[in-house]
Amino acid sequence: MNKFFKFSALFYLILIIPSVHAFDHQHLQWDLILQQNIHLTSNGHASRVDYANIKSNSAPFERYLELLTSVSENEFNQWSQEEQKAFLINAYNAFTIELILSRYPDLESIKDIGSFFSNPWKKKFFNLLGKKRSLDELEHNILRKQGVYDDPFIHVALVCASIGCPALKNKAYTAEKIEQQLTDSMRRFLSDKERNRYDHESKSLEVSKIFDWYEDDFKKGHRGIFSLNDLFSLYDKELTDDIDGQTRILSKTIKINYLDYDWNLNDWHLNDHSLK
Repeated sequence: MNKFFKFSALFYLILIIPSVHAFDHQHLQWDLILQQNIHLTSNGHASRVDYANIKSNSAPFERYLELLTSVSENEFNQWSQEEQKAFLINAYNAFTIELILSRYPDLESIKDIGSFFSNPWKKKFFNLLGKKRSLDELEHNILRKQGVYDDPFIHVALVCASIGCPALKNKAYTAEKIEQQLTDSMRRFLSDKERNRYDHESKSLEVSKIFDWYEDDFKKGHRGIFSLNDLFSLYDKELTDDIDGQTRILSKTIKINYLDYDWNLNDWHLNDHSLK
């Protein structure tokens, strides 16, 4: 009887151990950090990060980074595509913050971390899926790898710690909401007149340089989008209240100009809080 009991107990432990150590796809630790440290501005269309608070209360942030690092490539490969995509986006944003904190407050831009020979995105400073990696590798070799996700909307979710960036959401990306969250991030970004707008005088669009850098990603048919004009036609009302402007955007022939990118740090303590 004792042997049977021991066997049963051991079998039970084998069953529950994976669930005890299973990755939290709700990203609850990260979600709480974001809620406490991301300040929405410009009517929710942009955001600033309280780097000082994250640094002074670093234990929860460090635990989340350890959680990300603990995931093996084999475990990752067993997840759904939505789980993978949410994980990679959250990881990119979290490790970007870690990179900033490595120099904070002695920097005015993420570019201050780079050197003449290497930019900050090429610096291998974190472990993910069993390898030492850089932000560039995470973005370009994994998230943008041809034929895997092919989702250009990631470009409004990945944040480069700069004022020119799309807003860092104050909620974690999660598998069950990922498509809705990415759509919302695109809507918010294109509603931000500091970064994307219709110009009445030139009768053209003035949009973020992001769309210039990654234009090819918007030609692959994801969500039925085969060009930037296809994309902007879905958000004509976000880009302008002007009826004539909306008509021009919907024609999909409107001229597109690109705005200068603002690389200043998106630090809550270095920006006008009246924007909130």
